[in-house]
Amino acid sequence: MVATDWTQKYKSKILTASKAITKVKRGSRIFLGTGCGVPYHLVQELAAHANQMADNEIVHLLTLGDTPSADPKFQTQFRHNTFFVSANIRDAVSDGRADYTPIMLSDIPDLFRQKRMPLDVAMIQISPPDRYGYSSLGISVDITKAASESADIVIAQVNEKMPITHGDSFVDIREIDYLVPFNEPLREFQGDEITETVDLIGSFVARLVENESTLELGIGALPQAVCNNLLDSGVQDLGIHTEMFSDSLLPLIEAGIVTNKKKSINRGKVIASFAMGSNKLYEYIDDNPFFQFHDTAYVNDPYVIGQNKKMIAINSALEVDLTGQVCADSLGHRFYSGIGGQVDFIRGAKRSQGGKAIICIPSTAMDGTVSRIVPQLSEGAGVVTTRGDVDVIITEYGLANMYGKTIRERVLSLIAIANPKFRNELLEAAKTMRYVFEDQVPFLVQGTYFATEYEMTERFKGPDGPVDVHFRLIRPDDTDRIKELFYGLSEESIYFRFLTPLRSLRRQTLQDFYNVDQARDISVVAVIKSDEEGETERIIGAGRYVLNRSTNEAEFALLINDDYQSRGIGTFLLNHLMRIAKSKGVEAFIAYVHPQNQPMIRFIHKTGKVVESKISIQDEEYVFRLKL
Repeated sequence: MVATDWTQKYKSKILTASKAITKVKRGSRIFLGTGCGVPYHLVQELAAHANQMADNEIVHLLTLGDTPSADPKFQTQFRHNTFFVSANIRDAVSDGRADYTPIMLSDIPDLFRQKRMPLDVAMIQISPPDRYGYSSLGISVDITKAASESADIVIAQVNEKMPITHGDSFVDIREIDYLVPFNEPLREFQGDEITETVDLIGSFVARLVENESTLELGIGALPQAVCNNLLDSGVQDLGIHTEMFSDSLLPLIEAGIVTNKKKSINRGKVIASFAMGSNKLYEYIDDNPFFQFHDTAYVNDPYVIGQNKKMIAINSALEVDLTGQVCADSLGHRFYSGIGGQVDFIRGAKRSQGGKAIICIPSTAMDGTVSRIVPQLSEGAGVVTTRGDVDVIITEYGLANMYGKTIRERVLSLIAIANPKFRNELLEAAKTMRYVFEDQVPFLVQGTYFATEYEMTERFKGPDGPVDVHFRLIRPDDTDRIKELFYGLSEESIYFRFLTPLRSLRRQTLQDFYNVDQARDISVVAVIKSDEEGETERIIGAGRYVLNRSTNEAEFALLINDDYQSRGIGTFLLNHLMRIAKSKGVEAFIAYVHPQNQPMIRFIHKTGKVVESKISIQDEEYVFRLKL
């Protein structure tokens, strides 16, 4: 009886697209489904009936491909109002023929439900109904669910190609006003090609992903690069909570890396609001209970996002200023994209235990002629994510930690990951704005401060038990950590290292630690994590060598925190420096040691590398030559 009831109603609601469009009155506000779920057949028919329309507003989140109603010839019939400025609507917005409504993605469903933006018509796309009379919104639940519940008239294209997705994706066929059965392939989306730059950014993101993290991934070349790097990272039991995803997720699932088994909420499920990708993706998620789709009021709710432990939000930007302000929706006055879910997920990740809010951005634009890290945002550029929201900013040159950092530290960190040809230009601007000291030394490094070939991690016996020590290149933002190392040394250690009884560390001496070019001279630090979340680094040792090009020999020096001396850390650090120097063709190390520094003298002899030692009468110090 129940089945007969809804099937009869179903048949009575069937119209052709042409007939359905006649139900749209002039002056109506029309909602269109999102992305690859857009009811393309209805969209084409709407444009075909433009002569019957006048002053119709078309509201949508994201459209792809051909959007005939945005054609200038239809501007008296249709005006688009978009929540995200995609490529096919960008010119219309720039020309003033279309509107852009900046709003958090999590807020849009209530905009419809509370009638703050009343909808006259919703044009959506659904799967054929099941035996109970329920159809799935498939790959486009996002804000489409709320629109279908709020519009005065709902016109649905019924497409057998639309996957059935689980979660809060179903609509009652009885609540739909008009049905247009029409089968056509869903729109497919293919991201841009992964460049070397994007792959490097993806590799740096992958470094921050721990076992049992939950990821926001998105679509495009960057998420694909992140996923590619995670495949070989050894990370396990990842979860997914993301507003949208694409094919890049599938290899991680098939490899058993994304399991969702350790998620804090929605355990065992990929949570999303819409998908855009290939037909393979649509077939994979069809009637697959591993995936649950919900509207953005749930998926993008920062409170919900924050309930996921180790939530990692990965978002992109158009430009970032030296204080960490992020512009993501405009190029100056010209709107380019939208707020989307960036702020939702950034703030959700900030609430998460062990979470990370990450912004990724190539270091340059316009074929390398413009830096995306800038002294101040372009005139008219909007701040989508504030300087207080971001944890980490990543370019192809490395990672800049923003959390809890001063403006001076932020500036040095961001310049260090800027393109090398713009670093000192940015530094001079920072000096002008009094962000850094006027005598801040120029940046000498022409590559990355995050070269993996110089990074190693080894376990040692620490003062309170085993401790993992990470060895990496020194960076300009290590200034305060080096100061902490210095003031933690005994007077004897300070005297033997600097051959003078220093009571304070001059800024110039401090800058000498990291003022190396990393091509000729190398400076390496030994760091440990000093907080429960493993986010704060403490430097417990530093080593460097400076090359004398005329002799091809390098003077080296080591500095180890007193509590960590005689534990093998200094030996490991020296051997690490030797390996680096030898790979660069350096012939020998030279060390200058105070005669009373017996621990250092014994340490050098234990290396087994000493080929020559002598005492300098004039300088009252031993000179050791170590053959590499």
